[in-house]
Amino acid sequence: MALVTSKKLLTLVLVMDKDGDDKQVGFGGKVEKGETIEQGARRELLEEAEIEATDMERVGMLMFTFENDPVGLETHVFIATSYKGTPTETEEMRPKWYAFDQIPFDQMWSDDKYWFPFVLKHQHFSGHFHFGEDQKTILKHDLSAIQQGDTLQPGFQLDKICL
Repeated sequence: MALVTSKKLLTLVLVMDKDGDDKQVGFGGKVEKGETIEQGARRELLEEAEIEATDMERVGMLMFTFENDPVGLETHVFIATSYKGTPTETEEMRPKWYAFDQIPFDQMWSDDKYWFPFVLKHQHFSGHFHFGEDQKTILKHDLSAIQQGDTLQPGFQLDKICL
């Protein structure tokens, strides 16, 4: 097991169908130097789907660590409930809507099935998933809801990450 000594900032924007049909699709990537986390999320959404979020909220924060890897992935999760434009296929992404009850968890990262229910309820959350070297097997995880009135922290402190 390696000590986590640095982290990469990532974003994930889950776009909820603006027609209220209980459907969603997700986009994300790295926060670039000089960007705020929200600016990075908005840029990735524009690059990957050619849409602009008009109502977006940060609802979660996840830290992903891996056996024998000193770099953690701090991922900020947003929900966009309204946007300008039509999600369009780009070089980076082919958007596909999924009904809430048909999300293909078997084709996604193994941690998604744990934290996704918070997103569907618009519940703020924070968690840490520690994976094996195969980057698929969850060795340990901690996930919790942020109670109403409490604040979602701006980021993880490296000295507080428990492996």
